[in-house]
Amino acid sequence: MASLFKIPLTQLDKIGSKKAEQFSKLGIGSIGALLRFYPRTYEDWSRPCKIAEAPRCENVCIRGTVESAKPPARIRGNMTIFRVTVTDGDSRMTVTFFNQKYTYDRIKSGGDFIFYGMLKASAHDYEMASPQVEEPSMAAIRPIYQQTAELSSRQIEKAVRQAVAMLPEKTNDPIPQHIREEFGLCDLGFAIKNIHFPSDHNACELARKRLVFEELFVLQLGVGLRSSDRLNVTPQNITADYTKEFLSLLPYKPTNAQQRVIGQCITDMKSTCRPMNRLIQGDVGSGKTAVAAAICHTAAKNGLQCAFMVPTEILAEQHFQSLSGLFAGTGLNIALLTGSTKQAAKKQILSGLKSGSIDIVIGTHALISDNVEFSRLGLVITDEQHRFGVAQRAALNSKGRYPHIIVMSATPIPRTLALMIFGDLDLSVIDEMPPGRKPTDTYLIDSEKRSRLYGFIRKHITNGNQCYIVCPLVEQNDSELVSAEEYAERLDKTVLSDCRIGILHGRMKPAEKDRIMSAFAAGEIDILVSTTVIEVGVNVPNATIMVIENAERFGLSQLHQLRGRVGRGSDKAYCIMVSDASSQATLERLKVMCSTNNGFTIADEDLRLRGPGDFFGTRQHGLPELRTAKLTDMVSVEAAREAAQKLLANDPELSQREHAPLKFEVARLFNNTGGA
Repeated sequence: MASLFKIPLTQLDKIGSKKAEQFSKLGIGSIGALLRFYPRTYEDWSRPCKIAEAPRCENVCIRGTVESAKPPARIRGNMTIFRVTVTDGDSRMTVTFFNQKYTYDRIKSGGDFIFYGMLKASAHDYEMASPQVEEPSMAAIRPIYQQTAELSSRQIEKAVRQAVAMLPEKTNDPIPQHIREEFGLCDLGFAIKNIHFPSDHNACELARKRLVFEELFVLQLGVGLRSSDRLNVTPQNITADYTKEFLSLLPYKPTNAQQRVIGQCITDMKSTCRPMNRLIQGDVGSGKTAVAAAICHTAAKNGLQCAFMVPTEILAEQHFQSLSGLFAGTGLNIALLTGSTKQAAKKQILSGLKSGSIDIVIGTHALISDNVEFSRLGLVITDEQHRFGVAQRAALNSKGRYPHIIVMSATPIPRTLALMIFGDLDLSVIDEMPPGRKPTDTYLIDSEKRSRLYGFIRKHITNGNQCYIVCPLVEQNDSELVSAEEYAERLDKTVLSDCRIGILHGRMKPAEKDRIMSAFAAGEIDILVSTTVIEVGVNVPNATIMVIENAERFGLSQLHQLRGRVGRGSDKAYCIMVSDASSQATLERLKVMCSTNNGFTIADEDLRLRGPGDFFGTRQHGLPELRTAKLTDMVSVEAAREAAQKLLANDPELSQREHAPLKFEVARLFNNTGGA
């Protein structure tokens, strides 16, 4: 297959440079890439129906003989119409074509054809309008490809037929034979031919099974190779565990889940085999920050410098204040470094990091600036890791010599997705909430109930609480979506004019965002109308209501994150989703939010419904686009993971000659993702 990736599409009949450019818009630049451009679905032309027995109001395949064909007639403007009568020997149907003289030239009385389209039945006749027409030799399972305005699926199919004919009799299969035999997989040549032009339904399933496994297998190899540079290196291991000392600093008893995860991290850092590389997942409010503080405490007490990177300045300030108070009197020196840090203070912090006098630094992207140097960076923690790109996380990690790494996420990631994206990380889950944390009651309403909603908000504000209102847009445009700016102005002038209303959105400068958020946290604002910039933000225990307008525009995991902004105090909290969506599928998705507060249950459902792209963009996770595999197929995911781990155990760099095709496939799959 590798050599076919070197042959340009212009080698195919009727594909010149212009047509090849059209194919390139689909990511197809060679014969090999065309063969790997799999159908998105199929039309079954292999099982023609009898006219009288065919299902109604859905596409069906009818084979019949043309009894009569009336010449094309002009009906209005430039539109022409012609009709033919077709029989299958038992029944007749009338087939109508519009502006298709070329079809009339093909269809002659007495000719035998296959008609593929939607059949409708009236009292006295069966009718089909503008079907596809083919010769009986095309009675097969037909591929349907992703197409563009310039390239139809049928044009792509014709090119693929030529490319399949160029396949060698024996393909250079990237999956070793022993793995194919172990998992019951067909060879690559059979798979390529039958994914495009299956001989029957069984052959199509065999081809798909093999290609799904191959895609997941190659993906896991890529993830494994990505982490191979962390193996066989000397870690900056610690010798003493200061967890008990840390726990004595806390004003409360941590949950069993927090203590378990702390123990897993300390065990990792004590290892002499490899540096810690761990993903810590925990729902909003599960206590990830306390866990991070415990790890920093033990690492710093063992002489390692710690860098704690967060996505926003206000969150960095919050963590700095929290840890500074917690570690007061311990002898640990903590610093805060953000883009807003004054020049004199920044100079002092940079000097302290370089000399080693600063033990723990908390900061934003400022931590990865070129002028930031560490004396002995041994622990890197990234909070809300999906807010940072792959390159940004790597830049911070590179400031130490194989530091221990923790990435934390309050966005619950389904285990299947975590295995794919973070296959090189050990996984810890804080699956227990602190005692006393009350679930947030969640409701779905339509806009007709908005007046009652405003009364509900007013009642809680009168009682001294606060409210978030989240809108999907910043300013009004032609869309029907609610605008944050327009919404805030309307509330301020009408129904809630006696409330203190603030607005927050992503187009504001960082200093202005911080000012508004600080005012809200201080209780100086009653209602904060915002875009999703508050998805990651400070704790405001007094905020008890989260209103989400146009809730259908958000993914379930994002809705759950927004809901997590409330319910952080002792008062009962509420999340009200407003949507006028009529789609049953959309309403069912939103009702999932009303039925559970469990972030992992919600994340699994979100992955099933929307796919991995809605968790993180490619830039964040480095995950290539999958053409055949689905990450919800846990059986295939785990089988591919097992096979990849076994192979890498024997050939960690895929350097053996027999694995060269696999290495090629890894490079091809990860091309342009930033993930390899």
